[in-house]
Amino acid sequence: MSFVNAIRVSRGPLVSLGAIGTYWGAFAGMVPVIKAQAGASDLQFGSGLIFAALGGMLAMYVAPKVSHVLGRFLLPSLGIVMAFMMQLPIFAHSVMTLYPVMFILGASMSSLDINANMRLSQLEERHGMHLMNLNHAMFSLCFGVSAYGVAKMRQAGFDVAQVLPLVGLIVLVFSALSWEKEWRAFEIIEGQEAAPSSLPWFFITMVGVMLFVSFLGENATEAWSALFIERELGGAVGEGSYGPATLGIVMFLVRMAGQFLTEKLGEERVVFWSGVFGVIGSLVMASAQTQFVALLGIKISAIGMAVIVPTANSLLGKVVHREQRAIAISRAWIIGFTGFFVGPSLIGFISHVWGLRVAFFVVAILIAAILPAVIAVKRRRAAGV
Repeated sequence: MSFVNAIRVSRGPLVSLGAIGTYWGAFAGMVPVIKAQAGASDLQFGSGLIFAALGGMLAMYVAPKVSHVLGRFLLPSLGIVMAFMMQLPIFAHSVMTLYPVMFILGASMSSLDINANMRLSQLEERHGMHLMNLNHAMFSLCFGVSAYGVAKMRQAGFDVAQVLPLVGLIVLVFSALSWEKEWRAFEIIEGQEAAPSSLPWFFITMVGVMLFVSFLGENATEAWSALFIERELGGAVGEGSYGPATLGIVMFLVRMAGQFLTEKLGEERVVFWSGVFGVIGSLVMASAQTQFVALLGIKISAIGMAVIVPTANSLLGKVVHREQRAIAISRAWIIGFTGFFVGPSLIGFISHVWGLRVAFFVVAILIAAILPAVIAVKRRRAAGV
């Protein structure tokens, strides 16, 4: 499969995921600054991320309806909204203002994210191509570059009010490029078997667990690695941002490789071994005594977390009826995407009591839950149920 052809087919979702990566990389790199500006403890900042999860769950629940209403205007419209909403942390000067800001951020980012992934699943079925890993590689590349850029800006003395508007302009450019002039809505194929009367909740739940674990491990590292490096390991101001930058760049490279690995090895095998690497990476992070070892742990975690989400999306798209695909993916993401914010929140709660090292150890244990979920799906598919 030609990468050029895959990019051409999926340009809209590709640049939308790039916009999300650009924003989230900047946010992750600025966590120490945003947290200090709001005067939030680890526990309070973790609570703020729960509000982001609530906003995200609401956005995902209504995503199929939003997609139907906005049609070809969907991705650019949601991208523009996110570009403006991402400026709100500038005004979060207290814990009480941080909470509504995080709710709005979670809703705006999640709405664009889930709708881009639903678009991708439809495009995969329409063109018979695997597109998820390539598109999620774009997210990781933009995340890593953005976090690295923020590291340099922080070292140069830039604050939140200077960084976020610059990043917002980049997101607006991505939003303009996501316009899908020739987008065609889902078509009913004459003579095709009718969709089942109920959703395949077993597969939705199991894929939801895979997504939850991946988002938990990935975003726990994204949101807290900068603080871990600067506070626990004594890194200088700005050096902590190299944590999320490393995660993003390595995940980009692995996702590019995952474009071929998934086609050769199959979805279940790729997700299983990704979970194993994720556990190892979090354990290395938990035991790190130097920045070098911490970054090594981040790299191993990145290898593990990189391809779970895109590969699990493709897996779910294959096992559900095409008429149920959008609703099935949105429901799996409601389950899974909570991990995107529960992971950082959990680390905040545990860190408040026992410290960040113990928190990353707990994350390693939770990531291991992906292994039985993969085995269960493989057995059910083999049985043809």
